[in-house]
Amino acid sequence: MLPPAVQVFERGWLSSNDILLTSRFDATLVDTGYVTHAAQTLSLVRHALHDRPLTRIVNTHLHSDHCGGNAALRAAYGCRIAIPAAECARVDVWDEDALSFRATAQQCPRFRYDDPLAPGQHLRTGDLDWQALAAPGHDPHALLLWCADEGIVISGDALWQNGFGVVFPELAGEPGFHDVCATLDLIATLDARVVIPGHGAPFSDVAAALDRAYSRLEYLAADPVRNAENAARVLLKFLLLERRHLPLVEVEALCASVPLLVLARERFLHGTPDELATRLVRALVKAGAARVEGATLVDN
Repeated sequence: MLPPAVQVFERGWLSSNDILLTSRFDATLVDTGYVTHAAQTLSLVRHALHDRPLTRIVNTHLHSDHCGGNAALRAAYGCRIAIPAAECARVDVWDEDALSFRATAQQCPRFRYDDPLAPGQHLRTGDLDWQALAAPGHDPHALLLWCADEGIVISGDALWQNGFGVVFPELAGEPGFHDVCATLDLIATLDARVVIPGHGAPFSDVAAALDRAYSRLEYLAADPVRNAENAARVLLKFLLLERRHLPLVEVEALCASVPLLVLARERFLHGTPDELATRLVRALVKAGAARVEGATLVDN
């Protein structure tokens, strides 16, 4: 399904997938996972490259689970880093609010970039030609990578086999649903043979995945409270994945202090922080994503 030059390291949900594109002359890693998995990311890359250098990192977007390994890989290889051009000013001053790290209570070590990557720009790596295309919705500045010769889309969180990433802009009243639709429409025009998503295995049933994504988008856009509930559950589950267990009193404290959880509650979900905490805990337990042991929420 994929040419030998394209290797996918499928990761767990705390980290994004990493895609290694290699040729005789260069090696590029697309996305680098979460910081707590950085040692594992480095081990995967070293095993795949043996004694060869990693020459470049490309980030589809700058959420912490996609760029958390940048600093460690840069330190190990001295590789160049390319990021979406629209994020450069934020990375220059390391604005953790604008970069979403503080808003989500997630970690990302500071890194420096070398190359802005703008929509429409081409790059050659892994003996293949790729074009960066704008993919807003989940993140307003996200990019996808399109290899027309092989019919491969590296989609980040713009399209998964069963949906797409949380539509975070809608929490702040920005037009995220419209952007998600535009990005899905773009992918539909590419006639892709295979999609490598930011999470989950690569897939070739692209039309079916798009149908599911459009259906989910229609469901969320019909009632933005659904998107807010989903965002809040995902944010709490991410923190639980990172820490493995959370005292229930800390879950309430997070609902009162994590900026995106506060925004979701104040704009859409209402109630007090303890009411939101109870709502989220019940939802995670009902979904089998967590369990309560005494006064502690434990990851499943």
